[in-house]
Order: sequence, then C-alpha cells, then structure tokens
Amino acid sequence: MTEDSQRNFRSVYYEKVGFRGVEEKKSLEILLKDDCLGILPPHHDSHSLVMSYRKGQYLDILRALRVIHFISDTTPQVELYLRMYQLESGKLPRSPSFPLEPEDEIFLAIAKAMEEMVEDSVDCYWLTRCFVNQLNCKYRDSLRQLPRAFEQYLLLEDSRLLSHLKMCSAVSKLPYGLWFKRCFAGCLPESSLQRVWDKVISGSCKILVFVAVEILLTFKIKVMALNNSEKITKFLENIPQDSSDAIVSKAIDLWHKHCGTPVHSA
Repeated sequence: MTEDSQRNFRSVYYEKVGFRGVEEKKSLEILLKDDCLGILPPHHDSHSLVMSYRKGQYLDILRALRVIHFISDTTPQVELYLRMYQLESGKLPRSPSFPLEPEDEIFLAIAKAMEEMVEDSVDCYWLTRCFVNQLNCKYRDSLRQLPRAFEQYLLLEDSRLLSHLKMCSAVSKLPYGLWFKRCFAGCLPESSLQRVWDKVISGSCKILVFVAVEILLTFKIKVMALNNSEKITKFLENIPQDSSDAIVSKAIDLWHKHCGTPVHSA
C-alpha cells in the first residue's frame, strides 16, 4: 500500500467508530497505544508489561546521566530528553558545555512541542525519541524532496505567488528547516501541530508540504507586499498564530485534492 493510500487511516477509523475529532485532542496519546512508532507491541495484552520496561529504561538512562554528572536537578526537562537520546544513540558529547549540533536543535524543538501535548514525562520522551527516529530513518530521503514538491504544488495553486518568490530570490531561502526538519515545531501552536504530526506518524510526511503551501496562500497579501527574501523568510518564521487551525484544515483539504481520498473512506 502506498504512503498516501495509508495516510489518513486513523482519522477515518475514528470517525467510523464515532470519535470524530479525536485526532485533534488525544491523537498522540492514542499513538502511544498504537504500533506506528514502535513504542508498544501490537498485542494489547502486553502493553502494561512493555510500558513498565520502557519506564524502567527511562529511569536507568536518567540515573546513568546523573552518575557521570551530565545532568543535575536544574537541567531543563527537554534537555534531559536530548541527553538521554544522545546517550542511547551513542552521540553524547564529552561535556554538556559543548555547542549543540543542528540535529540537537531539531530534537529540542520537537521535544519542547511534544512536552506541551503529553503530560507524562516517560511518554513524552518515548514519543519524541521514536518520532525523531522515524524522521531520521523512514523519511530521511523523502524530507529532502519536500522543498521541490512544495514549489510544484505552489505553482499549481498560485503561480503568481511563486513568481513573486522567485523574483525576490526567496524560494531557496524559505524556512524549510522549520517546516520540514522540525515539522513546524516552533511555528504552529500545539493544538494545530498535533493534527499535522498525527498524519506524519500515520504514514505520510507529504502533509508538511501542503501546510507550507497553505501558509503561503493564507498570507499571500502580506508576502506579496514584501520585496526581499530576508523579510519574507522572517515573516514566515513568525506567522500569526490565530489562523493556525484554519491553515491546517485547509492544508488537509489540499492534501486530499492533490493526493486523493484515503482508500479506508471508500
């Protein structure tokens, strides 16, 4: 089954069983009980036991970091998650004072957003860890192609807007890192971000392209009034938050328009 044929399975399933809108409120908590991220096995009878192992592993990693004096009681929670992830992946630097790598900044941005969505610290760490691993492994090649796909779909939706971006030499300077590497963490509020991440985790990162396209369409008048790439990029990195839910809803509509409706809704 293709990526796009699977992409909205959870949304359609929830609606069929009478839980319309659940993805917007509890999607990530449900994902913890799902097998999309590999946190828990598909057999529900094993969930409690496996989650107890996950909690024990979490505490063991924390203890190890304290023993080597890499963290303290004042270390911010998201930084704890980063150091835990680095230790597990064999990338822990020699000193916590070493400057962060770009991939560390991405992890921190995603962890900070996840922290706003998930109350339990153990759940938050495992969701962040596995989500980042999914981006780095499953979507590694796909993420590199998203800027080109963005340009293609924007051309279809509004060629004049794309021409303006090219005239300002802004196409190559758009905040692709914020959009595609950080999956809009730090750009969209968490209530909107959940709906986007649910679909990424479910099997398609292409939704990220349509969110980016819809941001440009929503703020077309503002962007068209800006005449250089620096101003355009700065604005897109700090878009107004009050229209985020509408942007995501319209992005999902665009997604369906260009990629078709999910086979599960037939």
